[in-house]
Amino acid sequence: MFAAICCLAACSPQFDWRVVQSPQERYSALFPGKPEKIQRRIAYQDQELLQTLEALKIEDDIYSISATQIPIGQSSLLPKILDLLQGNLLSRAKESGGQVIAEDVLYQTAARQKQATKDYLIQFKSKGTGEQWMRVRWITRVASDGAVWVYQISVLHSKAIPSDAKTFLSKEEYANFFDEFYPE
Repeated sequence: MFAAICCLAACSPQFDWRVVQSPQERYSALFPGKPEKIQRRIAYQDQELLQTLEALKIEDDIYSISATQIPIGQSSLLPKILDLLQGNLLSRAKESGGQVIAEDVLYQTAARQKQATKDYLIQFKSKGTGEQWMRVRWITRVASDGAVWVYQISVLHSKAIPSDAKTFLSKEEYANFFDEFYPE
């Protein structure tokens, strides 16, 4: 009986959970609705990198996955690109007077292998928009063809959190999104 009640609560009308396959970006993910997808090329040190973003807004939350491809033979760019992606968010939080909390976590690959990474809980403060919180995880994977993929999985909550950030951003609707992301 308790399980049935939990299932009904998890199936609220605002969530329409679906598996999204992104074979070109080499991952599958569980989104709480149908995301929109955009692709762009970004310039980095005289090269163009392919970046794809799948995102969806539900009430006060934006769920997103970005995938950036580092071309075959260019893996030496990885530390700089990862530093750039992480640095932008982390420095923005600190400059706004917010905070950053890092936590060691495990994720699973498509082959169900467990790998270590970090989750970041990031608080942004602003006079205009108030307080926002983001849970973000960066994952890097080397593809069988030698290309390197950098994934940024995140949820941005656009309002203040009434309780502990870790507890709030670990609720089922967020945990499902993070735990059901499977890169190749």
